[in-house]
Amino acid sequence: MCEPGRHSGGHRRRRGHRRESRPARPLPRDPGGGGSPPGLRLSRRGRVSSGRPVTQATPDDLHRVYLTHGDLGETAAALLLRRRPAPALFPRALTLRAVADGFGAIAVAQGPSSRRTKEAVLRTLLLDATPREAKFLVKILTSDLRVGLKEGLLLPAIARAFDRPADAVRQAALLVAETGEVAVRAREGTLDRATLTVGSPFRFMLAGAIATLGEAFAEGGPPLLVEDKYDGIRVQVHRTGGRLTVYSRTLEDVTRAYPELHDPLRALGGAYILDGEIVAWRGDRPLPFAALQKRLGLKAPEAVAQAIPVVLVAFDLLHLDGRDLLRSPLDDRRAALERLPWAGPVRASAGVIAARPEEAEARYRQAREAGHEGIVLKRRDAPYQPGRRGRLWVKWKPGLASLDVVVVAAEYGHGKRARVLSDYTFAVRAGTELVTIGKAYSGLTDAEIARFTRWFLEHTIRDLGRVRMVEPRIVLEVAFDKIMQSDRHTSGFALRFPRILRVREDKPPEEINTVDDVRALYRRTTDPGGKEQGSGA
Repeated sequence: MCEPGRHSGGHRRRRGHRRESRPARPLPRDPGGGGSPPGLRLSRRGRVSSGRPVTQATPDDLHRVYLTHGDLGETAAALLLRRRPAPALFPRALTLRAVADGFGAIAVAQGPSSRRTKEAVLRTLLLDATPREAKFLVKILTSDLRVGLKEGLLLPAIARAFDRPADAVRQAALLVAETGEVAVRAREGTLDRATLTVGSPFRFMLAGAIATLGEAFAEGGPPLLVEDKYDGIRVQVHRTGGRLTVYSRTLEDVTRAYPELHDPLRALGGAYILDGEIVAWRGDRPLPFAALQKRLGLKAPEAVAQAIPVVLVAFDLLHLDGRDLLRSPLDDRRAALERLPWAGPVRASAGVIAARPEEAEARYRQAREAGHEGIVLKRRDAPYQPGRRGRLWVKWKPGLASLDVVVVAAEYGHGKRARVLSDYTFAVRAGTELVTIGKAYSGLTDAEIARFTRWFLEHTIRDLGRVRMVEPRIVLEVAFDKIMQSDRHTSGFALRFPRILRVREDKPPEEINTVDDVRALYRRTTDPGGKEQGSGA
């Protein structure tokens, strides 16, 4: 259906129609996260445009209904119930087959006319949908089913539903990315056949965060492997026979996006699975992540590949020539990794052994000077645990700095925060003016957000619907990882990963940081070519 600001017109209710019994093709995998599921790639504009012929609500109507429900799918259903268009001459029942075919058509649409094709397909689905069906179409398209269940609850439920050992279900889920497939295996009694398979992506092992390096070194614990933490996109590389596939963090096939990596990856061997990071790179240094962003999602990357070259840095080897290495200690996997014939833009990660926090901190300074964002510390006896975030791997990435800023705009959130102003655009000073530099929505408690919502509503300068321009009097201290040049904000800069540290009730707006402070910090942490330098943290 559409985003807040569109309409709806209710729909004819068809009762008792027969559903097709033949199985529909699987829908594209939804690994979580906002926006359309991988493969659908339907933009916000497309979702909005496709709803226009179906609904008739004004943007104000849609905003009002959205604030009531806090959910796009519920909003679609509510608007469709309120306004029902005239029944079609030959009404059709919406079937699973029709939805699967429609989503398939959206996924394969390419070229200059692809947006119109995708919008037309979605419009047809919505016209055939009842209000309840439209609700779930929208929820699927926005990856926002919000059924209230996380994998930690789903897996025990699968075990109980099919009377299988909970440990067997969890073990299968480590190797099978799709929870639905785990459920099918549990029903069929084939959980023990779930294995690491070249060509089938699985969830990445993740690193936990630590506040101090001392946390990583237990009293008398063994030395750790310390690697650079790269600022790119995490990938799995699967190679088998004549096939090479690169999967992103969302388990989407992104092989075509990086053609310069294909030949050197094929040259590594006949059958393997690598875990690593793709990083924008020029010469002997990484480029800022903002450069890599310009390559993400491109269907024809060759045009920008020369301007924004990339490298793949591999830091784990999980399968090699028919041998599963998941349960092997990291030291063994690392040794096998380093024996591969690395060349060109494909390389093994750099790492050192550290026995004390001081040695790890020295490595951190080297990583920062080399242009990386931090370090990862790994237990050398640890197996690879897909989908797990714990203490076997930990990352240390101290914030670059913090700034005192003032809130100039507040926006309604989503989901449970749809009725409160929880997203804050903030600014620094430029002489007598305020210039924006970022937006943050994490770091405050629900009680603080509720208190600020009341204040912002009472001190609104201009009401723009979802966004309120507010009196610039609330001062926040904001931490961040990087400063980047950007034309998105009026300051000419943007903060990467900003988060609110605290409310500075002790500081008046006149004493916030200035754009000159930002510019000086940017210069201290980048060289003239825009490459990140060490922060000295």
